[in-house]
Amino acid sequence: MESGSGDELDFSDPQGRKSRRYHRHTARQIQQLEALFKECPHPDERQRMQLSRDLNLEPRQIKFWFQNRRTQMKMQHERADNCALRMENDKIRCENIAIREALRNVICPACGPPVDEDGLHDEQKLRMENAQLKEELDRISSIAAKYIGRPFSRLPSIQPIAASSLNLSMARLDAPDFAAPSLDLDLLPGSASAVPSLSFPSTGTSNMEKSLMMQVAATAMEEFVKLAQTDEPLWIKSHTSEGTRDVLQLESYQRLFPKVNMPMKGSLGTRIEASRESGLVMMNALALVDMFMDAKKWAELFPTIVSEAKIIEVLSSSMMGSRSGSLQLMYEVLQVLSPLVATREFYILRYCQQIEQGLWAIVDVSFDLHQESQLVPPSNFHKRPSGCLIQDMPNGSCKITWVEHVEVEENTPIHWLYRDLIQNGLAFSANRWIAVLQRMCERFTCLMVTGTSSRELGGVIPSPEGKRSMMKLAQRMVNNFCASINPSSDYRWTTLSSLDEVGVRVSFHKSSELGHPSGLVLTAATSIWLPVSPQSLFNFFKDEKTRSEWDVLTSGSSVQEVFHIGNGSHPDNCISVLRAHNANCNNMLVLQESCTDPSGSLIVYANVDLMDINVAMNGEDSSGIALVPRGFTIIPDGRSSQGSGASSSATSQAGVSQTSGGSILTVALQIQVSSLPSSKLNSESVTTVNNLINYTVQQIKAALNCTSN
Repeated sequence: MESGSGDELDFSDPQGRKSRRYHRHTARQIQQLEALFKECPHPDERQRMQLSRDLNLEPRQIKFWFQNRRTQMKMQHERADNCALRMENDKIRCENIAIREALRNVICPACGPPVDEDGLHDEQKLRMENAQLKEELDRISSIAAKYIGRPFSRLPSIQPIAASSLNLSMARLDAPDFAAPSLDLDLLPGSASAVPSLSFPSTGTSNMEKSLMMQVAATAMEEFVKLAQTDEPLWIKSHTSEGTRDVLQLESYQRLFPKVNMPMKGSLGTRIEASRESGLVMMNALALVDMFMDAKKWAELFPTIVSEAKIIEVLSSSMMGSRSGSLQLMYEVLQVLSPLVATREFYILRYCQQIEQGLWAIVDVSFDLHQESQLVPPSNFHKRPSGCLIQDMPNGSCKITWVEHVEVEENTPIHWLYRDLIQNGLAFSANRWIAVLQRMCERFTCLMVTGTSSRELGGVIPSPEGKRSMMKLAQRMVNNFCASINPSSDYRWTTLSSLDEVGVRVSFHKSSELGHPSGLVLTAATSIWLPVSPQSLFNFFKDEKTRSEWDVLTSGSSVQEVFHIGNGSHPDNCISVLRAHNANCNNMLVLQESCTDPSGSLIVYANVDLMDINVAMNGEDSSGIALVPRGFTIIPDGRSSQGSGASSSATSQAGVSQTSGGSILTVALQIQVSSLPSSKLNSESVTTVNNLINYTVQQIKAALNCTSN
């Protein structure tokens, strides 16, 4: 890369080894670059190509020089602003000190010498404060009854409840944070750009509210540990088309945890989703605890489930050099990768506690904030004590017991495609969380393996740095794809007419972030039901021989995998680089990541220039490579096995009569309409993307002989 002074590093080597050569731009080159920078700090592609010809430099050199120069100017401006603000601050501080000294010597003829500051706290002010505290106590007492099940006055005034068999004491608020062994999670989930930056007003949490939150968290922890460690009759086995899972027996639960003002199943418009699942994860307990208590790492660890996450306030930090006792107020949004399924918003308390040596518990419980904070979401979902029990195992892995317990208020209709999946509690079940966690931890483990069986690309075997860069690039592509299917509330879906009743949903946004295509980007997505098993559908998209039947990017040409990185224990979990046998696309490759687990499958791909692939293969920074991802999500339809003559409500409404074993396929793509930020969306672009996604769906149905569905 070049610096602002014109230094350049060259890593190319004909033998595949990295060598380092330094180049310095000539005075003439720097002079012309500076001259253009003063007129246009952001040159477009035409200007960069013109400079490349005039100065005999590569376009990438021109691009990086301007990036570094803009960064240098920004830092200079920030330094100047900081100096000016510091001088202004010192001036105001001196004036403040002078005014205080002057006021000390002022004596009013009528009132005499000024009274001491403590004298202002007279009886009238104390009475007003007392009245305000009583009002706050009454309000918090009513909230406490909802969460804890008994009046707040019966609780200890500040200290949290401690379970009889567990050490649930809270940390001091001023306890130092524990510097836990931190894994560089950027290796695993890549860029955090998929998680939008959230901004929240100050909650203004009072000491009494903090005390209540601690009480709620401690009570939730006690309930969660019992849920995680108790079997029948609290949990019963349920057999579904995807396997066996633990389902909560609500009558036993209500007897064990009686609560007031907490509607159970059978209340009007209320439904309970509760499930439990256990599994082994290739990660040690301390590393997982650190990831779960970091909102950024939490969202990156579950990109297909967690759409957004943010820590609003740290209510209690770690205690005695560990994460034990940490309590956070968090905001999170959960998703199913389809525009037909609404996201789920939660404000939760997340509490971490070390139960014993090698055993950790992390519990989430919803907490409704007061109206004045402007943080109360219009949510129809309430998370009862849920979370995971993490137990270290001798081989460096750990056993996870996950409990997911959510109360859903059914006041909005569910699309018929997803009705069985959601009403059966499979969309956000504990099984799905465990499956995704296992797959992502396997991905991280594969990254840590020094030996590699990666297939060569052009005779080049990637170094560990190159493998790391390729995996980060692929994960950023997946994160961007997931974020595009369920965009934030700033971008609303618009439904276009289509050949089926689902229609094509489109949205658009403008982006100028690094690694994203600049200008206007249009997103289109649709979901369809297919009478094909999820594994068969996944194999169809993975097969290089059938790709020409649905992929319009390759113009009907056959493709060949020229690069491959294994990404987990499943052989189909991998990162691939594909080349189309098309003379018009010699320098264009397809970067693709494929992953599958019991909860579903994901195939994401994007066109990437050969030069950009070489940048990542050489271990250089790939964060500036802009990607426009497309892809598919495949999930089971969630229908219970009912025999050959049965059909679910979804199939009945769709007008088909099929047995279980089908899949829900979501097709999503993005196109860059314009590279100019000021451009506007036109009807031609919408028509193009609508025709493109409808053509893709028709081709898929024809290839699978599902044209009648």
